[in-house]
Amino acid sequence: MTNTNSLRLGVNIDHVATLRQARGVGYPDLLEAARAAEAAGAHGITVHLREDRRHIQDADVYALRGAIRTLLNLEMANSPEILGIALSAHPDEVCLVPEKRQELTTEGGLDAAAEIEALRPTVRALTDAGIRVSLFLDPDLRQIEAAAELGAPCVELHTGAYAEAGEGKGRADELARLTAAADRAHALGVQVNAGHGLTMDNVVGLFAVPHLDTLNIGHSLVARAVFVGLENAVREMLEILQGYPRGAHGSSAGTGRESLSMVFRSLDAP
Repeated sequence: MTNTNSLRLGVNIDHVATLRQARGVGYPDLLEAARAAEAAGAHGITVHLREDRRHIQDADVYALRGAIRTLLNLEMANSPEILGIALSAHPDEVCLVPEKRQELTTEGGLDAAAEIEALRPTVRALTDAGIRVSLFLDPDLRQIEAAAELGAPCVELHTGAYAEAGEGKGRADELARLTAAADRAHALGVQVNAGHGLTMDNVVGLFAVPHLDTLNIGHSLVARAVFVGLENAVREMLEILQGYPRGAHGSSAGTGRESLSMVFRSLDAP
């Protein structure tokens, strides 16, 4: 039985499209991937329509909008062209992300604090269209406060540094940053999501972070799907996410610190 208090899972299917684009063919079918993820219990489907169209194509966004039964979350840069597509396709949610042509994947969070005036009209246009807006941010209090000032109802905390830190103090330091950012967002009434670099091996450590609602995970699930199929990969991740102690964190920062200290002790254990 699914635990309704567990973390929600958004499945990013960009790298199904990466495989398709590698040969310029019509397979694997992106809609089939989305349906498989939904059949396994995913709470939403995420795609990133990049300006260079390296994987997801414009037509994919429209096709997914018409086909999926859950939420469609569109990741996009603050680009007038992509904004126009978002307003036309009307996904349920848009997550604004930074973007560089040379990067292999998104590197770091959006600098909302520095770009607040450039972001303001985009956030307003999406909000006016009834599209829920999220900002992909590093776990930095200035960025969280900028998101709240922009009126974004949601942030997605960038977990790349946590994922790359390995075991020990480095990972504990990243968990402390994520916890502080989640506490601040929660205090400001902003929903807290997270994602980037998360796998079945490292996601449990993230359970120390309070107030999490949704994790967006893609690359590791598509990689796992090579061996077990996408439905099974999604089911495996959902089973892990049922262990998130949503109620145990409480609403106080102190409770979050107690939870974090337990992870610190586990990281120090031989």
